[in-house]
Parts: sequence; structure tokens; C-alpha cells
Amino acid sequence: MNIRTATIQDANALLDIYAYYVLNTAITFEYDVPTLADFQNRITSILNKYPYIVTTINNKIVGYAYANTFKNRAAYDWSVEMTIYIDINYQKQGIGKKLYETMEDLLKLQGITNINACITYPDKEDEYANKNSVSFHEHMGYQLVGQFHQCGYKFNRWYSMVWMEKMIGEHVINQPEVKPFREIEKIYFNKNYNLH
Repeated sequence: MNIRTATIQDANALLDIYAYYVLNTAITFEYDVPTLADFQNRITSILNKYPYIVTTINNKIVGYAYANTFKNRAAYDWSVEMTIYIDINYQKQGIGKKLYETMEDLLKLQGITNINACITYPDKEDEYANKNSVSFHEHMGYQLVGQFHQCGYKFNRWYSMVWMEKMIGEHVINQPEVKPFREIEKIYFNKNYNLH
């Protein structure tokens, strides 16, 4: 298993992974699979500021994770929203855990203090959504902080969602500014930097 920064050339493989979740699950509330160009733009935009990483096994991309803006106001700069998707054929192999651990290392180096996750939370589990993601995040040290009831409508059903959070940095007066991802990327990947 290898983890590296995503590139624009990865867009097709990442889109293949994501398309399954769009078409077959309520894990994402997107209805339509994005175009390749749209997905490439998403990767480029995120990498301007935050980590976007992929896991490969035998050079095949089997999962990805990225952080993105939590809220578009300056006071939220130290908080991010986390997203992760694993190839449906490679689940329950520790890929998600390794991606999250790597993301936390990178975000700590940037100076991020809070990680947030927005998760589909079905009132009753069905073929489109379950509560496995909440259990995974709890295992990774996240805490439930809020629930929005029946706020997402997909497959002719209403789904609730929850927010979970994890604090990974110290909150201080005169908080240091967040560093751009590209500034810390070389430190982490070239020197095999590890905070564990």
C-alpha cells in the first residue's frame, strides 16, 4: 500500500471510484456523476490549499481522501471538512485508516486544529446508506456534535446527516497562520515525516 499526492492524471480513476457512490448510495447527496473536467477542477482547486491524497496497491488507485474548506470565512481557516472514498472492492482492508492517519499528519503540519466530517445518517439503514461511516469515525477519534434530520432527499427517500469532529491541534492566542499544502508536502513525503 502506497500513499501519495493526487494528480490531475488520477482524475479518471478517482471518478470511477466516486461514480459508484453517486449512482448506488446515499453516502453522497450528489445525484449526477461529475464530468471528468469538473472532477479535474475539483482536484486542482483543493490542492491549491489542502491535501488531496490517493492510496495505491500495485499501482492501482484504491482510495482517496482530501480536506476542503469548512466555511468560507477567515475565522474558520483552522478548520477543514474531511472526505474519503474507498474502491468498493477494497473495503475493510485498513485503507481508510491509513488515509486518515496520513491526512491528520499533513493537516497538523499545515497548522489545522479541527477536522469535521459530514456523514449520511439514515434513520433506518437500507440498501443505500448505513451507519458504518459513523462507527469508523468514532474509531478514529471523532465525536458526534450535531444532527440534521431528514435534510437530504435521494432515491425517493429522506436521509438525515450528522457532523462529527476531531481536534488535532492546540488552540492558542495568536494562532499561527495555516501553511499551504504545497509548502509542507515535500517535508512529509520526501523525508517520510511521521507524527506518530
